[in-house]
Amino acid sequence: MRLHFLGAVRQVTGSCYLLEAEGLRLLVDCGLFQERAYLERNWAPFPVPPETIDFVLLTHAHLDHCGLLPRLVKNGFRGAVVTTAATRDLAEIVLQDSAHIQREDAEFKKKRHRREGRTGPYPVVPLYEEADVAAATALFRTLPYGRAVPLNDRVRVTFHDAGHILGAAMLELTVGRDGDERTVLFSGDIGEWHKPIIRDPTVFRRADYVVMESTYGARPRTESAPVPDRLAEVINATVRRHGNVVIPTFAIERAQELLYHLGQLLRQDRIPHLLVFLDSPMAIDVTEIFRRHRDCMDEETLLLLESGEFPCRFPGLQLVRATAESKAINRIKGSCIILSSAGMCTAGRIKHHLVNNLGSSRNTILFVGYQAIGTLGRQIVDGAKTVRIHGVRRRVKARIEQIHGFSAHADQTGLLRWIGALEVTPRRVFLTHGEPDAVETLAGLVRSRLGYPATVPEYRQEATLD
Repeated sequence: MRLHFLGAVRQVTGSCYLLEAEGLRLLVDCGLFQERAYLERNWAPFPVPPETIDFVLLTHAHLDHCGLLPRLVKNGFRGAVVTTAATRDLAEIVLQDSAHIQREDAEFKKKRHRREGRTGPYPVVPLYEEADVAAATALFRTLPYGRAVPLNDRVRVTFHDAGHILGAAMLELTVGRDGDERTVLFSGDIGEWHKPIIRDPTVFRRADYVVMESTYGARPRTESAPVPDRLAEVINATVRRHGNVVIPTFAIERAQELLYHLGQLLRQDRIPHLLVFLDSPMAIDVTEIFRRHRDCMDEETLLLLESGEFPCRFPGLQLVRATAESKAINRIKGSCIILSSAGMCTAGRIKHHLVNNLGSSRNTILFVGYQAIGTLGRQIVDGAKTVRIHGVRRRVKARIEQIHGFSAHADQTGLLRWIGALEVTPRRVFLTHGEPDAVETLAGLVRSRLGYPATVPEYRQEATLD
């Protein structure tokens, strides 16, 4: 077997691995690179001809895992994209939204570049169009959790619950037969234990090779208070200043978890009964998909649904689809809460809300997810005094807050808990999907605490799996 690392190595986006095994070429994920330093990789020719790939095995529907699928299909891939039913439904929305945003951004950039008399470093055209998304989603084939399915007579795959977002999976690939088998485990993104709505991550007793994410591998996550308490604290402090709370929101899972907590706080009268705007058509659609996939939900959420209470809805919640409605939010007098995508502020309506709220010390910009190096969100979190939005430098006067407990990724403690559940020492653990400090720190801990051989691969490195 040969394993090729084609993305998410020593950084956290562009997840993509090629496994060559028993006559098959399997691509695990086909993600978009979102950090500014790596954007050119989205435009580069694929390292392997797309028409030679037999299957894409998709772990989940975040853009950094599925965002280049339409381009792969546009360039010749004709195999099946195998994933869970929930991921299929979510990925269709995510990819259509991505195509729409890319088209809008390309049009906006063309106008700005013409006005400024310059050209940028990348083509001012979308990576793909809505028609390419439709061609890609037509290739999706779904599997339930826990069922081993043959890809040929010597390779089979099993999808396991990752506890990350709705439908997210860990992939267990078994290669060989008649007692001569090797198991390759792809962790995908490993979720937190005891999160609302979805189930906990699956753990495994054995694997020969493990490709494991390390987003939060640098340190355990620390919060001064539980998530609901911190959320209430930030909202109440902002309301006392007569400001708005603007929350850059990932449309999948993070938006739904935020709505869950906001609904609970409002029902308990722990925060004022403000207008809450979910200004993300995609997040609205995703919330409806949650209703359809009860098979992915934990017992607590199922009990709420059986009682007739949908955990992501409450009085005062406004679902904003139209652009005109989104613009009207900025004319509201008095405090409100605005949830808008994208979560790293790389595109979408959140940029407009930042333009209207960053310049006032009354307001709070609250980050509830990981901000990759080079993204606008990371610049703001790191304390930039000015940031460039829509080609204009904007002063940052708003209060900047961050709540780490919302993360859909396990922290260092959770990652060690997950890999430490193996009862047999693996032949090798490959640490990916993390910035250099995170992967190197976690690799050191995997070696020193668990005694497992751990490797941090480089971009486009190849490894032989005996």
